[in-house]
Amino acid sequence: MLAVEGSALDALPLADLTVALAAMRVVAADLKRLNAPRTAVLRVDPPPKELETRLAQSISPSGEVLDSASKDLARARQRVREARKQVMDKLSAILGSLDQVERAPDAAVTVRGGRYVIPIRSTARARVGGIVHDESATRNTVFVEPPEIIELGNELRAAESAELREVLRVLRDLTDLLRPQRETIAAAWEMCIAFDDLCARARYAVEVNGFVPEIGGALKIRGGRHPLLISITIDMSSGGGRVIPFDLELYPDEFTILVSGPNTGGKTVLIKAVGLLALLTQSGIIPPIGPHSSLPVFTKVFADIGDRQSIAASLSTFSAHVAVLREILDVAGAGSLVLLDEIGSGTDPAEGGALAAATLKTLTRRRAITLATTHLGALKQLAAETVGIVNASLQFDAETLTPTYRLLKGVPGRSYGLAIARRLGVAEDVLAEAERGVPDAERTLDRLLASVEARGREMDTRAAELEARGAQLELERQNLADLENLEKELRAREKALDKDARERARAYLLEARKTVEAALGQARAAVTEATAKEARRMVEEAIEKTAGKLERGNVGRKNLKVGDRVRTGQGKVGVVTEVRDKGRVMVEVGAVRLVIASDLLEIVESPSNIPTVPPSNE
Repeated sequence: MLAVEGSALDALPLADLTVALAAMRVVAADLKRLNAPRTAVLRVDPPPKELETRLAQSISPSGEVLDSASKDLARARQRVREARKQVMDKLSAILGSLDQVERAPDAAVTVRGGRYVIPIRSTARARVGGIVHDESATRNTVFVEPPEIIELGNELRAAESAELREVLRVLRDLTDLLRPQRETIAAAWEMCIAFDDLCARARYAVEVNGFVPEIGGALKIRGGRHPLLISITIDMSSGGGRVIPFDLELYPDEFTILVSGPNTGGKTVLIKAVGLLALLTQSGIIPPIGPHSSLPVFTKVFADIGDRQSIAASLSTFSAHVAVLREILDVAGAGSLVLLDEIGSGTDPAEGGALAAATLKTLTRRRAITLATTHLGALKQLAAETVGIVNASLQFDAETLTPTYRLLKGVPGRSYGLAIARRLGVAEDVLAEAERGVPDAERTLDRLLASVEARGREMDTRAAELEARGAQLELERQNLADLENLEKELRAREKALDKDARERARAYLLEARKTVEAALGQARAAVTEATAKEARRMVEEAIEKTAGKLERGNVGRKNLKVGDRVRTGQGKVGVVTEVRDKGRVMVEVGAVRLVIASDLLEIVESPSNIPTVPPSNE
């Protein structure tokens, strides 16, 4: 509309544009503040804020032109209100002057054909006069505009027409105001769309805990998950099963993955997940995969999934699959991703298997990345005969007959058809006859796969045990390191305490020496016996005080016995379990055993009569 000269936007689009202009301004400001060069490239200058202000003053959020849009509009609407009041008051007065028999039941002023009227009995029409604008279905009531109201009604219609002309003028002025900025508005709107798209991609990546894969490398998926399963899990407000991630890697000489296994095992979900992850990546969306993943860039993607049977097109299930296979084989090649579900099904197993094998070999020779699912036993041996084709299966719990959804590359899967039938209660004689009908080669392969699965479960159990032992050893190593650090700390503290004790002893001895020297000085100066006695007394008191201080400084140096309860320097209480040489003892504090010098311990309870160890003199 803005590109058409003379056109005018309606009020509701202008109200929406007001909100859009505010969004453009906010997005542009956010992009300007971002310290992200690639994202900042999206920014364009928004339209002038005056446009947003003018629109907000003129149009309400609900899409109505406000009285504040122009003074002429405010005056026109005032005239409409006054004219309408005059008409209403006059009609009410006329209706009140009529007799009860002349008025319609529950009569009130109403509108018919855009004119204000009153409902009266058809018998009173001649007395009231005026213009009849409508009548009831029974024709007993007519809606009349009395003659004295006609001129007032005309004035009201004229006022309403003037109001509409002014509203149209306001809309045209606002449109003309926006028209020179249409290119700026379009560019800013594209900026908002691009930024919203970028934010949506970022939010999705955060929600699914996705990682950016290496683009253009070999197919290597770590921790892949089906995007739709993740969305369902996120949307579920309570509970919900956990999505089991899968790892899939193709080496340079591998091009085809043939997935086999029982129904409901997740084969179709797997190949769909690979296709979706590849397409999400090529669409610029971070997929739900783990770190250290890489995905090729596919030039073409083909899929034959589901039943394409069509009565209208005269296509059976098998013929529909063959039609799709023909289209794939006509185009697919290097750089293509091909997804084939239940390939070779829908017809005789021998012919279907042969066609499937030929198709997979052809796609492999063309180096097309192919993921196919099957139940045909003949195809399970194809990987051993053809370079570039690899078997895979989704693990199944043979005991509970429930899927675990863990992808196992290199191992074909068992179908478990007879086992599932037995679990569902099919008669044993029927199952025994069915088992006898299974070809020997199939039976041998099934036993081999069962042995491989059992061996795999055993290895998984051993791996779990080794992992648990490794974790325990790591914990014990950490505890040992903590104990060594504690021992170093205690040794350092022991040396510090010993040094402090020596310094205090030296200070005490120096103090005693000063006292003795002072006493000797007094003795030399004295000539009486009393003075000499006083000097000896002072010396003896100084020696006793010094000895007392030294004794208090060595409170912890005690003889310890096995079984004594002691307190370490850190306040931990333990029991002496072994007395060693050089004044060291082993103390058991809870589940931890410490070797500590006896000088650093304090006896908590009285020792028993057990041989003691002398305190360390170090």
